[in-house]
Amino acid sequence: MKKPLGRFAYLVILLAAVSSTALAERRERLIDGWRPVHFDISLAFNDSLSELTSVKTDVTVTVLKKDIVMIDLDFGKMPVKSVLVDGSVARFAQHDDKLDVYLAGPATVGQNIKISVEYSGKPLDGLILVKDADGLPSAIGDNWPDRVHNWIPCFDHPSAKASVRFTVTASSRNSVVANGKLESRRENSDATTTWVWSEKNLISPYNMVVAAGQFATAELKTKAPVPISYYVTQSDRKHAEQGFSPAGPAVTLFGDLVGPYPYEKLALVVGATKFGGMENANTIVFTPNLFKDFLTAKPRSQRYDVPTGVETVVAHEIAHQWFGDSVTEATWADLWLSEGFATYFAGLFVEKTSGPMRFRSYMRDNAKAYLEYEKRKRTPIHDTETEKLLDLLNPNNYEKGAWVLHSLRGMLGDAVFLNGLKQFYLSRRSGLATSEDLRNALEKVSGLDLKEFFDRWVYKSGHPIYKVSWTPAGANSIDIKLQQTQPDDAFLTPVTLEVVTAKGAKRIKIVPTGKESSMRIRSAQPRRIVVDPDEFILKEVVE
Repeated sequence: MKKPLGRFAYLVILLAAVSSTALAERRERLIDGWRPVHFDISLAFNDSLSELTSVKTDVTVTVLKKDIVMIDLDFGKMPVKSVLVDGSVARFAQHDDKLDVYLAGPATVGQNIKISVEYSGKPLDGLILVKDADGLPSAIGDNWPDRVHNWIPCFDHPSAKASVRFTVTASSRNSVVANGKLESRRENSDATTTWVWSEKNLISPYNMVVAAGQFATAELKTKAPVPISYYVTQSDRKHAEQGFSPAGPAVTLFGDLVGPYPYEKLALVVGATKFGGMENANTIVFTPNLFKDFLTAKPRSQRYDVPTGVETVVAHEIAHQWFGDSVTEATWADLWLSEGFATYFAGLFVEKTSGPMRFRSYMRDNAKAYLEYEKRKRTPIHDTETEKLLDLLNPNNYEKGAWVLHSLRGMLGDAVFLNGLKQFYLSRRSGLATSEDLRNALEKVSGLDLKEFFDRWVYKSGHPIYKVSWTPAGANSIDIKLQQTQPDDAFLTPVTLEVVTAKGAKRIKIVPTGKESSMRIRSAQPRRIVVDPDEFILKEVVE
């Protein structure tokens, strides 16, 4: 997703002090005794989309440990009417954003259990029931990071991926879109319509979404391999076709780079979200301000004649369909596999459509954002300590994550790097991934040992600060010294230097073994020495 305009995240985390002096480590509720495998959710809105008049959620779970006697679902404060387990009335307790469902007896490992929960009302969060920018009623799912439990009983962690089917009934003046493929649409005798959307792929809870409202909707004219439709406010209809024109080319490019688009459709919704964009699987929701000052905002994409901010957010959210949605971070510490990838792939889209100079400008802006952030806070990308999930939406996971990928591209070369990303995606699609899974995939295709690179760039904080100098070393030779002046450990990433003399320029590569490295080369006296001339390293250079 693009970073929030401002949002509150509820965090279900236990903190444990590992010692009296050590920082507390964030402990996530990971899958242990059971896991969800499928959701079948039937919900009905009232006429004004201001509450849910009835909801029945069937959750099929698989038991992973013997002697399980209770399924502890995450669920908010909507009053529960009844709970069934495999069709029989079950005892339950609703407390502290939990719904404890008691089984009739101990379950066996591998047993599938269907839990049916009936409830109604207005959720406190997650499903946002507000008027849209035109003042018309709307209902938009907005679940990141762990807010879906406010309206769907679930295991509210990205690792709890499952398939989902939504049956949604609302006034016939509305349109409804949700994850997956439209199975059916039925007009009812009471001026309501029932839509059935079904997603067969496994998706994270925060990616499960419904959007309802009096949208202007149409299918984009595109050569993309899947149908792409928009759902926008009536007043945004005039901008939608042009505004979303980067979408089809982005789907095509990313498919060419890493593998076919993983879903059966793509819906682009403008509606209530706390983010610049939210990457719900195949049903992206963009901020209501997406097309603000659409005709006059600058800078603009020369290819699409849209504000560059619109171009990059559309590409960013579409990139998430591969990274974040299909391949999902196994823990919150691996969030950069979602946000760093989406940030970098938006850059690759810019590079493809607007050329290398604009791509360099895009990456420089990302570097600037990260370096400013690091002045305020130094944490690793793989952050196991930050307590509030909202605080993980930071330049570590976005901008620095993108630069880590760019550095790997510089080290491995385009062909090997992109093949590594493709193998990483294909091996983890519709599943979970860790930072180590990415390292293993890149090592396999490159034959290189990348442990030190990941240790320094992903699991530790900071960035290199380089200082380069030279001294004469006899006739037609010079000694070049490359120092790293940052306060923490050295970065051993190979560094290209461009030595510029009156006769021209030559390039050398230094592979640091510590914070100071030197090399003697045959060269006339340099006019200047450029550190990392191709700009593959997130760095500062000082005199």
